[in-house]
Amino acid sequence: MDHLLAAIDLGSNSFRLSIGRVVQQDGNAQIYAVDRLKESTRLAAGLNDDKILDDEAIQRAVTVLKRFGERLQGFHPNRVRAVATNTFRIARNVDKILPLAEEALGFPIEVISGHEEARLIFSGITNELPPSDKNRLMIDIGGGSTEVIIGKGFQPQHMTSLYMGCVSYTRRFFPDGRITEARMQEAQLAAQREIEAISKRYRKTGWQEAYGSSGTAKGLIAVLQEGGMSKKGITLEGMEKLKDKLVRDGKVIMSELPGLKHDRSLVLAGGLAIMMGAFKELHIKAMGPGEGALRVGVLYDLLGRDSKHDKRHETVRQFIKRYHVDVRQSARVKQVAMNLFKQLELPDDTEVQDLERTLEWAADLHEIGMSIAHAEYHKHSAYILQHADMPGFSNDDQLLLARLALGHHGKLSKFPRQEPTRNRWLTLLCLRLAVLLARRREDIERLPIAISAKNNHICVKVESNWLATHPLSEYSLLTEQDEWNKGEFSFELSPQ
Repeated sequence: MDHLLAAIDLGSNSFRLSIGRVVQQDGNAQIYAVDRLKESTRLAAGLNDDKILDDEAIQRAVTVLKRFGERLQGFHPNRVRAVATNTFRIARNVDKILPLAEEALGFPIEVISGHEEARLIFSGITNELPPSDKNRLMIDIGGGSTEVIIGKGFQPQHMTSLYMGCVSYTRRFFPDGRITEARMQEAQLAAQREIEAISKRYRKTGWQEAYGSSGTAKGLIAVLQEGGMSKKGITLEGMEKLKDKLVRDGKVIMSELPGLKHDRSLVLAGGLAIMMGAFKELHIKAMGPGEGALRVGVLYDLLGRDSKHDKRHETVRQFIKRYHVDVRQSARVKQVAMNLFKQLELPDDTEVQDLERTLEWAADLHEIGMSIAHAEYHKHSAYILQHADMPGFSNDDQLLLARLALGHHGKLSKFPRQEPTRNRWLTLLCLRLAVLLARRREDIERLPIAISAKNNHICVKVESNWLATHPLSEYSLLTEQDEWNKGEFSFELSPQ
């Protein structure tokens, strides 16, 4: 399995698993599909008005993930990436759902932002298309959100995630399955209002090719072409014919719509209304099929991480420039923090590898809040890292980065004691000590301290001669000792 990668897309309407084989040709890596699984879960249909996902929907998800988990047995965690989209983003009981889902799958699940979802969709579609220097418009109508992207080559220019999807719109406008002209008109106008906020900017940039991905676009293409309503792809004229038929029939009659699959028939009306709204608001003339989408984008993102071309590294570099980080100071802090982290001799497992990488990024970015104000800059840093669009990072990635930035300075009581794991606390310790030691913003030729940790006991050994000539640092280390001793850790400062 050394050359296999696996991507799991936990969408609001269906779950998908794709396994790809990596082949190197002339110095370039290409992914070829070797296995695919798709299961309809209609997860978004289980959300009530309070955004609580019901037990029945959770059980559907867990059942499917157990099947996926069996297929993934034997895969190394570094070669599997599972991403969850809109329903996981908005469900208020996601803290209950995620542990059950991860246990069933056997791998961690990342809840990604709408912006990150759009980036991965663009990457997935682009990697399945012939090379082109033309602007391309891509629309992915999912169960709970719709992503709209314009890009050229492999570079997206505009990315938007809109809070509307085929499941949510079907439930909102066609709850009993009855389709009328008034309901279709209401649903289409609602979609146009959502798209109106971005239409001017997108039309100004323009595009020469348009592609629709996900089940909605593929389902519409199949119905329109096989039903003789469109010669090729999706057109507004063809969708008008389909809408008129659905209104005449008052419902979806599968036997009269060749090419339509059962799971797609349940959300056809909502998906059609959104696509018609997009065509009218953006003035789209025709749309072809975009293969791959999110799951293929995840595979290529995994390939990048495996080959050391991690998108997150690029994002960190961009943030360093955008927020005018003092790169010499961040390099000092990073060097000391990584030295201390290695001294802890934590087990070389996936969690520790991820923490080591995150510690590097946190050291690079912990001062970005100074671009707003020096006072309480660590709070500004944390806010930016948690809420900014950071391509390549999941919501959980950003939350951990934000907490390290928030905790690198000040009191530890701001964190609930039960929340971070022991290894996360120790990672934070390394960052705090590194910031403390680099306070003078001068290069540190030799590290005067050594740290170790056994269970919840932390021992920091400090050179006595160094302490005698650094009274401020001694005071800061004693303050740090008091801070850690207030919680579940014992902190021993030991002059040597």
